[in-house]
Amino acid sequence: MVGHERSSIDGGVSRRRFVAAAGATGAVAGVAGCLGGSDALQITMDQEWASAEETVLEALYDAGLDTGIDVEILPGDFDSGQRRASFTSALDAGRSSPDVFMMDTGWTIPFIVRDQLVDLQEVLSGETLSFVESDYLQAAVDAASHPESGDLYGLPLFQGYPVLHYRKDLVEAAGYDTEGWATEPLSWSRFAEVAADVFEANPELDYGFTTQAANYIGTACCTFNEMMTSWGGAYFGDHENLFGPIGERPITVDEEPVYETVRMMRSFMYGPDADHANPDLPQITTSDLIEFKEEPSRQPFTEGRAAFMRNWPYAIPINLKNGFTAGEDYDVMPLPYGVEEGEGAHEGTGGSSHALGGWNLTINENTERLEECVAVLEAFADPDVMVTILGELGLLPPDPSVLEGADRDAVGGLSAFVDTLVVSGQNTVPRPVTAAWPDESPRISDEVTAAYLGQKSPEEAMGDLAERLDRVETEVQ
Repeated sequence: MVGHERSSIDGGVSRRRFVAAAGATGAVAGVAGCLGGSDALQITMDQEWASAEETVLEALYDAGLDTGIDVEILPGDFDSGQRRASFTSALDAGRSSPDVFMMDTGWTIPFIVRDQLVDLQEVLSGETLSFVESDYLQAAVDAASHPESGDLYGLPLFQGYPVLHYRKDLVEAAGYDTEGWATEPLSWSRFAEVAADVFEANPELDYGFTTQAANYIGTACCTFNEMMTSWGGAYFGDHENLFGPIGERPITVDEEPVYETVRMMRSFMYGPDADHANPDLPQITTSDLIEFKEEPSRQPFTEGRAAFMRNWPYAIPINLKNGFTAGEDYDVMPLPYGVEEGEGAHEGTGGSSHALGGWNLTINENTERLEECVAVLEAFADPDVMVTILGELGLLPPDPSVLEGADRDAVGGLSAFVDTLVVSGQNTVPRPVTAAWPDESPRISDEVTAAYLGQKSPEEAMGDLAERLDRVETEVQ
């Protein structure tokens, strides 16, 4: 495991320890030394967090969390939708445990507007709130705040923005020079040309390219969203409309850049001669993608059966642990683009685009251990804790400067890919998170799937989607 070397950020003195040393009267100082001794405070997170519990807790205590506060990490369902359902059940029933939820950035706001979470604006220290406001990725903060008051209800824990993983050895053996690929994205047409050549030259491969194209929230929020954006399209016009106002923003899915996105994926999966496919783009994979979520798309790549893969950074340490060597047979690059940045049909579109994922820490409104919960969140808002999480779990910090400034030795195998991750983080596209999004996302994935399968033309599917989104916007308004 990666050790806990202190990073050089903030001169080696954590923000949390600075608060304590200054005699702060905020939540951390108020609970220090007087809590604990009863049952553990429970946080529901991913299985990977439960597996790394000892390392994560050590980092929290090093960051100033009182050692008398006993914390237990409970493994939650890997599937985001199922996790949301379990949280809804717990909160609707008024249960006090788990005390802290790790909530997807894509569905935190619906819980906020239902008044089921603690308003962090009222309980976190001023120093932490200032740090979040000034240093955290703004889109992540917006997705964890009340859409009307602007109050913070979720502490961004880590961010996700995908990269294009690829077999560097196979690409170079096919005659391509990968110099500059770490920071300079290819166009979709150039990428398809390369992937097709590599796929054809290596008959042992099952896929030239894998991604997530199943009928699930990941398609609506992420893969389709980022590809559509790279072609200049958008769900609701200019990106200033991403977070509302519901019912007052234009619906723009029934447009040419969105059709072009479907045509591209039809070509990739079925070939350029298929109905509703782009005749200028080659087939580089199979229709298996229609069933793929994150793990099914990762496994073929990790097993050496795919040349390229769109996936989140969590796959990097997994690939390295399974025999790949950074910079030799394995590398990553930013996602391709359809049109140049700024040349899209709407403000914020065009260029290499990476869906903004990530998760927030939120406090159960019914918790009986509020002060302890606050102390835990304060400790997570520490740059050194972020570095530990980055190195141990491969999860990107909510403060981008932590990634850029971290000691490369402290982040393990990710150190070889920091340049790409920085570029990806600078080119993120959030999902349109509002109270309407839980109703809109399944309708988006339904229509996109119908178009991918060829059950509807791109024009028919997106026309139907526009009508369905309009109904939701009207009903939720």
